[in-house]
Amino acid sequence: MTETSPPLRRGWTTGACATAATRAALMALWGEGFPDRVRITLPKGERPEFALSHRAEGPGWAEAGVIKDAGDDPDVTHGAEIRARVCASGGGVVFRAGAGVGTVTKPGLPIPPGDPAINPVPREMMAGQVAEMAKRLGQAGDVEITVSIPGGEEIALKTWNPRLGIRGGLSVLGTTGVVRPFSCAAWIASIQRGVDVARAEGLCHVAGCTGATSERAVRGLYDLPEGAMLDMGDFAGGLLKYLMKHPVPCVTIGGGIGKIAKLAQGEMDLHSKRSQVDKPYWAAEMGDPDLVHCNTALEIYDRLGADFAARVAQKALEQVETRFGGRGCAFDIVVIDRKGTIIGRA
Repeated sequence: MTETSPPLRRGWTTGACATAATRAALMALWGEGFPDRVRITLPKGERPEFALSHRAEGPGWAEAGVIKDAGDDPDVTHGAEIRARVCASGGGVVFRAGAGVGTVTKPGLPIPPGDPAINPVPREMMAGQVAEMAKRLGQAGDVEITVSIPGGEEIALKTWNPRLGIRGGLSVLGTTGVVRPFSCAAWIASIQRGVDVARAEGLCHVAGCTGATSERAVRGLYDLPEGAMLDMGDFAGGLLKYLMKHPVPCVTIGGGIGKIAKLAQGEMDLHSKRSQVDKPYWAAEMGDPDLVHCNTALEIYDRLGADFAARVAQKALEQVETRFGGRGCAFDIVVIDRKGTIIGRA
């Protein structure tokens, strides 16, 4: 008899923690007082509850904090305290970088230079809390939110932030609010079971996508059933190798421009800790030496547009077909932008 390992425990992103802290701080600012625990709704409908680790208030402002729990993922921000301070703004929802939260200094990221390194989905989540509570409590909804992470500047040195031009601290990240524990073996096993189930159901077309946004785009493009969607994540090689022995007639690989650019270079593990966009490669490929100075694949796309996205898709298809073609699978590539718009196909 073999023992099975217990399932890895999920955690919550810095964006989810900042959203929970924002809600708690707004409750105090707008007269409800600090709660012991605060519940928020994540983009996919989950409703986690967070205990407060920090409370402070003064004339016209309130601040709350929660400790980030990354579950069983080896996240460098696990155990960090994420704080949000709220006060009235001159109009609308305004975001500020407090101590330990970085500022963007280079183009090519989803946030422009000069802005706090608080990504779009966490901003939407926090702004959503402001709108919902302002309506319920009869407030104007003009709020300045300052996110801080004590010790974040030191933690950021263990991340890619300095290389990406994010100065002064960490980024507030997350597209779903959930941190899925990183286990190569467990994730690849789940990919394999997904292929097995799809084959057993007689599906002729499956799609491996790098994340929720690309999954929505690809599923909508081909009107695929849920069982055809394989949560590939960064493990392109894990999916493709398994398909060689267990083929499905049609296989779509979908992802953002950065992930698919790495696949186009021949990388099969697309995680940022194990592969990077090769800017000299793309400078040579696109005939533009200045591309070596770009910060990210997104910045290259911003400069070159559809030509770059099309080349990325075509080179990715060539890599996949060269290494995995001719064994019962026909492949196509779909490249999306951060909004889920398809920008390249091959």
